[in-house]
Amino acid sequence: MLLIKTQRGMEYVAASHIKDAIGDVEIDIRPSGFLGLLLVRCDESLKEKLEEIPEIETIIPVLTECEAKLDEIILRAEMVAEKIRGAKTFAIRTKRRGTHDFTSLDVNLDLGDRIRELTGCEVDLNFPDKAVYVEIIGKRAFIGVIDGSEERKKYTPEKVDSRKLFGKISFVQMPYLEDTRAALEIGERIGRAAQAFEIKELIIAPHDYVNAFELEYFIKGVRRGQVARYRIQEKAYAREVRRVPVYVRDLYQTARDKRRRRNVLIITDPTGRQISDVKDELVKKMMFADEIVIFAGSRVGIPKGLFRLADFVIDLAPYITFATEQTIPVTLSALLTVFEDAEEQKKGDD
Repeated sequence: MLLIKTQRGMEYVAASHIKDAIGDVEIDIRPSGFLGLLLVRCDESLKEKLEEIPEIETIIPVLTECEAKLDEIILRAEMVAEKIRGAKTFAIRTKRRGTHDFTSLDVNLDLGDRIRELTGCEVDLNFPDKAVYVEIIGKRAFIGVIDGSEERKKYTPEKVDSRKLFGKISFVQMPYLEDTRAALEIGERIGRAAQAFEIKELIIAPHDYVNAFELEYFIKGVRRGQVARYRIQEKAYAREVRRVPVYVRDLYQTARDKRRRRNVLIITDPTGRQISDVKDELVKKMMFADEIVIFAGSRVGIPKGLFRLADFVIDLAPYITFATEQTIPVTLSALLTVFEDAEEQKKGDD
């Protein structure tokens, strides 16, 4: 049997193409009413033919099935151990659908411990030799094993770890004010973006007296966006997620405090130089910096007097002015590109 995953709503289209590819096989579409799933009762050897169907996203050969009870799942550990014997590392991927008296984490920990006892294999969540899928669908649990090489990994040894860069970035954002509704909305987008990149810190920095209630709405939006993104990350990532600290401080004092010998200060402004013109010097300083401090304006740009304190004033897109909420993703994506190029070049030199 094969357990197949599709985009929600594409189950019947996928089922039609499956029958065209391998004949009139028995297919359980949306088992127990759960969208995006099909159970195809066919031989595992037909898996290769189904991989050509674009509506299919994941194919898991089912090794065994049982009741959706934790002790029943653990009893299948010996069968799984036989399947992965000879591998050095493995990972448990559990997806639970329905209501149960245990969590996906319980399955990962208990089944993982038992398999480790039986095989001596170590757990590697990012790029295991074998991946054990526990797909819980209502009252049934389906367990399959695939090679780690078949997984579409987010993290591979060849990729540059962007967290090396983003973990050093302190983003200093002037608040968006004057309109409480817009302040709330834009604050939410900024909070979401800061958390998405897991930067070192976000500093909300007014440069003068501001209306306390308008600032309240902006900060409330930042908080709302950060929390929403953090909750998504907790569910999506196999690793621990870092919550980004958020502070409020005067813009000028922030610049004075951050101006240290091993810090790099960057201001984004249309009067600056193109990033391509300063790329080599910028990368060199970022590599050895303790902290990379980026200043971004809002409806009002960064005061010109601060330019004298900056190591770089950069125009990210000549003749285009970005919206306030776009500054974090645009700036960090641009810096990551030059950082990755330098890392790749360094690997080539080695």
